[in-house]
Amino acid sequence: MTDSHRQLDELTDQLQQAAARLRSGNLDSDAAAQLVDECARLAARAGAELERQAGAGDVPPGQDTLI
Repeated sequence: MTDSHRQLDELTDQLQQAAARLRSGNLDSDAAAQLVDECARLAARAGAELERQAGAGDVPPGQDTLI
């Protein structure tokens, strides 16, 4: 597994943990809003990494390139 794939795995794990915290209902509205903002930042980083990989031809296993 390449470093970029590890980075995507780490971002995915962080997003899943954040989603679990949001679903728990144990956050006040301010904390939930901050966590939603963090999710947006993580998702943007993951999207940028996927774009970088696609441009470099470094597509993760199981992912097809688009025409």
